[in-house]
Amino acid sequence: MNKAMTSHVESEAPEAHEVEAPRKPAARPANGAVLPTPPTDSIGLPSTLLDITPQQAGTQTLLRGLAILEAAAAGVRDLRTFGAALGTTRSTTHRLVSSLVQARYLRQVQGGYLLGPKLIELGTIALEQMPLTTVARPHLAALAELTHDTIHLGVRDGDDVLYIDKIPGTRGLEMRSRVGHRMPLASTGIGKAMMLDLGPDQWQSLFDASRRALAGVSFKPDNRPDQQTFMQRMTNYSAGGFTFDLEENEASIRCVAAPVRDASGAIVAALSVASTIPYMSLERMDELIPVVQREARAISEELGWRVPQPTTRRIKR
Repeated sequence: MNKAMTSHVESEAPEAHEVEAPRKPAARPANGAVLPTPPTDSIGLPSTLLDITPQQAGTQTLLRGLAILEAAAAGVRDLRTFGAALGTTRSTTHRLVSSLVQARYLRQVQGGYLLGPKLIELGTIALEQMPLTTVARPHLAALAELTHDTIHLGVRDGDDVLYIDKIPGTRGLEMRSRVGHRMPLASTGIGKAMMLDLGPDQWQSLFDASRRALAGVSFKPDNRPDQQTFMQRMTNYSAGGFTFDLEENEASIRCVAAPVRDASGAIVAALSVASTIPYMSLERMDELIPVVQREARAISEELGWRVPQPTTRRIKR
């Protein structure tokens, strides 16, 4: 760890000139650890950072430093609220924050503190060390084992979906999709999953692009939706966080798809489960929605995405 962060790995007892305010009796959680009573003005933080047991006392400074970063990410800007969130004295809080600023994990601006450039550097390296296909593979394999159907992973490439991974199903069926294959976004379930955050104008534009790209392709039977049906379906899909392919790309093939997000919340990929009509009834498609969403969410979380949490406590200032 950076020297600046380790320079204060020391006892967190108050200095001689500090006078601690009287505290209420400590509450004891189920694991027997003694935690200070939460201060009046606090912000919710991951409990794992603050549930410090006696055995972990030597790592207290590190955990408090990480808790400060979590608090800054949650919107805390000033020393007073950092201290309230951690239950530390002003001088202890100042030492921790100063060390984080020196190490560039925080930066001081007018009005308080923000996350620093060091975190951007580490985040970029972390992303480089976790390519999408490597992160996603175990989740695709889990879907394949559970469903016995064909699993796809794709990313957007202009107006197309580019397939970057595929696990064939075990039912003896073969689809024309392959790694490196491109198809118009709006004609596939996996492509439409990457359109969920777009607006109606962009849906319309991609629908038109798909029609132009497939103008010379024969569909028997032709299950491609008209413009009004497509727009209505996209509205429903966007609200539900999933998409279907109802034989719109390949005769007799249906699929259920869901988006994959990165740390910023942007959709960066999508995955799908596909099979033929005998194995993919509309009832089964509905049953697969939460299954596909679960694996897409798991991949997203490994890429740094966090499920938005409702605000349960407000910071009092």
